[in-house]
Amino acid sequence: MAPPPAPQTMKERILETADKLFYLQGIRAIGVDTIAAEIGISKRTLYNHFPSKDALIAAYLERRFVQPRPSDKPPAEQILATFDSLERRFAAKDFRGCPFVNAVAELGPADRAVKKIAIAFKESRRTWFRDRLNELGVANAEALATQLVLLVDGSIAQDLVRDDPAMARAAKEAATVLLRNAGVTVGDQTTVKRGKRPARHP
Repeated sequence: MAPPPAPQTMKERILETADKLFYLQGIRAIGVDTIAAEIGISKRTLYNHFPSKDALIAAYLERRFVQPRPSDKPPAEQILATFDSLERRFAAKDFRGCPFVNAVAELGPADRAVKKIAIAFKESRRTWFRDRLNELGVANAEALATQLVLLVDGSIAQDLVRDDPAMARAAKEAATVLLRNAGVTVGDQTTVKRGKRPARHP
């Protein structure tokens, strides 16, 4: 049997509670007193772990900064699977959009710390797309990676307005067109670079 999970530290409890409340109700709407009351601790205890609300906001966003898991699937399949994941996320009752975009929209571009984390996250996603495109041998991987990120962000915005997970499917269809226009053959089972013939074996 696997050992039981280690109990959460107070810092982890504070951050998990802040994550839930900030994401679902908004950063400006939630004060540190609300977070402390939700856990059943004093504000002083909270400040012992996070010296300010700004520090807690930064920790919340860094907690959300999760890199995609490594995969053995073909690169194009990984790219398109991004939109499948989005569709599943859109269908969840607790989906409230991109936490990084939400944070910048709430706090404004003048909050440089928040904007810096948001830019780093968005760039990491764009770089991930670019790396997969480079694996496929796409000529202008930088530009196409940017276009794919725009499809991701656009589908998120459309779902928030329409409450329709099918927006991710539409974005996936557009991404498929972009990949094919870039010379990638997207099949049901395999994905190969157009123009390259498979090696013949004796």
